[in-house]
Amino acid sequence: MSKDERYDIVIIGAGPNGMATAAYLAKCGLSVIVLEERTECGGACETQEPLAGVRIYPHAMLMYASPAPGFEQLELHKYGFRMSWQPDYGTASTAVALACSDGWREHTETDKMGWAKIGGLMGTSGVYTRELMRATFWCPPHPANVEVTDDNVPYMQVYKKHQPDLYTPELRNMTMLDLLDEHCESEHFKAGMAFAAWASGAAGHWEGVAIPAALSVHLLTLPNTGRSSIPRGGLHGYLHAIHRAAVHKGAVIRTCCPVEEIIIEDGRAVGVRLRETAAMGGKTIRANKAVIMAIDVHQAFLKMIGPRHLDPGFIRKVKDISLKNQTLYVSVFHTKKQLTLKPKWARGDAYVGANKQPYLGIFPCDTRDIYYENVTDVDGRKGQPTVPPERAMWFQGPPQNFDTTDCQANYPASRGYISQAFEMAVTSPDYHLEGEDALDKYKKEMDEYMRKAYSQMVDGLDDDNLIHHWSATGRDVEFRNTGIIGGTWCGSRHDEDQLWTNRPIPELARYRTPIDGLYHAHQTSGHPGGLCLMAIPYNLMHILIEDGIADPGDWWYASPYYIPEEGKIPANRNKRNEG
Repeated sequence: MSKDERYDIVIIGAGPNGMATAAYLAKCGLSVIVLEERTECGGACETQEPLAGVRIYPHAMLMYASPAPGFEQLELHKYGFRMSWQPDYGTASTAVALACSDGWREHTETDKMGWAKIGGLMGTSGVYTRELMRATFWCPPHPANVEVTDDNVPYMQVYKKHQPDLYTPELRNMTMLDLLDEHCESEHFKAGMAFAAWASGAAGHWEGVAIPAALSVHLLTLPNTGRSSIPRGGLHGYLHAIHRAAVHKGAVIRTCCPVEEIIIEDGRAVGVRLRETAAMGGKTIRANKAVIMAIDVHQAFLKMIGPRHLDPGFIRKVKDISLKNQTLYVSVFHTKKQLTLKPKWARGDAYVGANKQPYLGIFPCDTRDIYYENVTDVDGRKGQPTVPPERAMWFQGPPQNFDTTDCQANYPASRGYISQAFEMAVTSPDYHLEGEDALDKYKKEMDEYMRKAYSQMVDGLDDDNLIHHWSATGRDVEFRNTGIIGGTWCGSRHDEDQLWTNRPIPELARYRTPIDGLYHAHQTSGHPGGLCLMAIPYNLMHILIEDGIADPGDWWYASPYYIPEEGKIPANRNKRNEG
């Protein structure tokens, strides 16, 4: 094999962003290679088999992407993608109540109507949810010379068109809790939704991201966007579909190929050099057009490029990019007997899904004080949990969305029961006071704490009933799903210098970098980040078209809210805009 292989595009990282970008560019007719350090592709979109026949999703399990243009543009249905969801689930009583310390509390009519209004279900011209979602997440940031105003923020334009009473000067400065105070009434509803937003990336208490925070939750809850849907085969099933789409169009995918260095010549990225430990061993791979980093910017700039090619001021800015915020501690339980709800929450319709798992949702949602207590513990104290287990907020993956053919749903009851994932926010390993290994060091104690917290609402996690407790610590989760700590909208450090058009810093705000031919496509560094899949590859395509890297056919359409950069090739030149 030649040491100077050449492709038009070299992509570092075969997670969902790297793979979807490869599928887009290969469909444009470009030669593409994707290099992945791990033994398999997918990043957080993986399925594990801790015991023969037991398949679980220890990381990503929910599809925050159902309005994405990429499903249509990449024709993922041709490559095996299938999504299951139950549009009638919204009528179940468990869907209109939240678990509090005194039992289930139902949402009021004002809660439901206010939430629907925010999510685009009650516009002057009917439902406009997909247009609102796409305007918020599937649209690249504006060029640097365009001043951001109410009249050009995409979601503000959508509200002005469909819901004029939400188009107010205060909206862009609100927190999500401010917004809920204005349109909803129940404190438990507000606390639960704020927690759901925090777990999804853009927290409910951050100023200036009320709509992105609320819509990150709406991505999971609205029937016409797929609700909290799970693809057949889980998120790894989705990864298989985009992998097939990329390979079918000619992309080359190589695992066990860690990149040692991004090669820079005369200020331009021209390829990569693999580590000596790579499966193909220290080879050089050249890029005719571009190198795309589908990895976090700290690793890329500080390790793969280094100071020789970068301005010291830029390096300082990269080091200062904040990737803090919570990450998740994920638990899945294998029990002899089925988990059951304690009497306070017992109700006949609370056992759902093919395996009749208890539907728990978020707990405890009593007041925003509990929410703030948990946020303070995780983001402020930055250590092991100090909140008493009975006040620790957590959520359970939605068992009602798992199809009867799902691997978790069909585990034989004669061999025990496999729970859905229980998840709790914990301090990001990078910011833990005792170092990034602390969560692993205290894994036994953390597991005990988690079981105590979950046992506030559910019976069956005692030693006599518990066969296995599989847990992914925050460190485990971070290494597979670093994007979760990057935030859905603006990055975790919520300052003006990291808002939307400046995310994560102005020099990287539109997926370009200070090095010609080098682009980034990772959740921690691109808008919108967080858990919003298929947004970054679609948004990046606008920039690659502007720079003459990609030239798609009639299958491509740009965001109707995209603003071209002067002197560049407009990405909407096909005039195939879709709302």
